Amino acid sequence: MTGLTVRPAVPEDFPAVARLTVAAYEADGQLKDENSYAVVLADVATRAASGEVLVAADETTGQVLGSVTFVLPGTPYAELSGPGEAEFRMLAVDPAAQGRGAGAALARACLARAAELGCRAVVICVRDGHAVAAHRLYDRLGFVRTPEKDWSPAAGIELLGLRRELAGPAQAASDLG
Repeated sequence: MTGLTVRPAVPEDFPAVARLTVAAYEADGQLKDENSYAVVLADVATRAASGEVLVAADETTGQVLGSVTFVLPGTPYAELSGPGEAEFRMLAVDPAAQGRGAGAALARACLARAAELGCRAVVICVRDGHAVAAHRLYDRLGFVRTPEKDWSPAAGIELLGLRRELAGPAQAASDLG
């Protein structure tokens, strides 16, 4: 297995990020009859202007295998986070690269970034009945269901809130190792 590097996305990465994000959501059945969300997912430049887009790249080839958007409360892409919380959204791994650890590396990078910024917790949401692998990953990383964070952006789409408490930066870093 080739190693991964997690780094901030640069504009040259945006087309690959757009393609793999839409492909991952389509492969998981999350874009059925929802073409407008595919447009949002593909607009990497706007996400990067409003938060931090991170990519997981193959250390040898440099190929972008996955991406995530890390945001703070009060920013345009924040949906759940409140004071003292960070949030990540649109975690996606190219369907052809799944199983290599890119999703876990990206989620851990977001937890580390939140700890570095002094956040007490990270909140996320996952679609109910979809993203089975994502649910397993978040469970392994210590996220717990937080029903008060559940919400619905549109009829028939139920999003489940999850939260991961962070200790101080030193403890959070050791939790992620």
